[in-house]
Amino acid sequence: MTDEANGAANEATFMSALVTEHFVLQSAASTTVSEAAGRASLFTFTLSSTLVALGFVAQSRTLLVPFVATTIPVIVMLGVFTVVRLVDTGVQNVQLLAKIANIRAYYRTLSPQAPAFFAPWSATGAAGATEALATLGVRRSWQAGLFTMASMVAAVNSLVAGVGVALAWVWITGRPQTVVALPLGLLAAIAGMSGFLRYQDRRYKALESGLS
Repeated sequence: MTDEANGAANEATFMSALVTEHFVLQSAASTTVSEAAGRASLFTFTLSSTLVALGFVAQSRTLLVPFVATTIPVIVMLGVFTVVRLVDTGVQNVQLLAKIANIRAYYRTLSPQAPAFFAPWSATGAAGATEALATLGVRRSWQAGLFTMASMVAAVNSLVAGVGVALAWVWITGRPQTVVALPLGLLAAIAGMSGFLRYQDRRYKALESGLS
């Protein structure tokens, strides 16, 4: 077999492997989205079920305090675990999309007509995190972090934690003063959400540095 034939065979093998890799990356990206949706649904279902149960338990003052003291910490911990994993799946999704963007960038070099069919999603056309985020219809900014699935769950979980702190203060002090309990709950909710946003932003900045 001549060198030219060997080159053509290697090129065909490479393209077959590249297309397979493209398909595998797309499947993996879809899996991260499915997992994130499942985990978010589990959290919201657990929270809604707890609220329904709370409505029944609220009729008995004897059962209300131990029920709330037991369920709210569990819900908050479940929310924390869910949020951490949602950030993981979000980071993984962007990594996979960045790899797909690299493959598409190679497709654009195959022929003069290829750029029309594999046009970059971002205005710059640069592969990596920027191109990966562009496929999701967003661009890198701190505001983008407010609209992720993890942010949605974190916001709800922070409110639950704030309610728990307010109720805990009322139960410990025995003084149901809204003027004190409400600010404490709001501060706890704001602190929880702020901590999450810093954590999420740090994870995505680390990802962007690794892909650039």
